[in-house]
Amino acid sequence: MDKIAVVPGSFDPITNGHLDIIKRAADIFDVVYVAVMNNSSKRPLFDVNERMALIAKVTENMPNVKVDSSSGLLINYAKSKNANAVVRGLRAVSDFEYEMQITAMNRFLDEHIETFFIMTQNKYSFLSSSIVKEVSQYGGNIHGLVPDIVEEALKEKFKEKSNQK
Repeated sequence: MDKIAVVPGSFDPITNGHLDIIKRAADIFDVVYVAVMNNSSKRPLFDVNERMALIAKVTENMPNVKVDSSSGLLINYAKSKNANAVVRGLRAVSDFEYEMQITAMNRFLDEHIETFFIMTQNKYSFLSSSIVKEVSQYGGNIHGLVPDIVEEALKEKFKEKSNQK
């Protein structure tokens, strides 16, 4: 039986911190679904298809990683993929309380799907998609925080937005 995991997130955009968690999960599990969760309450910079394309490009050298999306409950998505695990990245203690609540609810919904937490490398402990977007929007240096293709996509997206004003 394959060990199948889901790495969920909004990935708006994917950062090197996300990529670190995905790579490490791919070393442990036979199949890893990176699931772009479409949260209707958020206003993403990149649409779901753009995010999926960026993730597919930066994970193309990981044959056991599959990129997908979902707009429903994570636990239902995991069941649909026959996943036996959800993998979440933790940056700091402040992430743990929020993640613990989600894990408890997921366990309530299906006690057979385990949640695994992977601590990010220290060099990414401050990194979030929100910070990357804000710094990029104002022309700051994000090199080394996101894959090169994402850095270029952010520059292009903010150039488009400034042209629309």
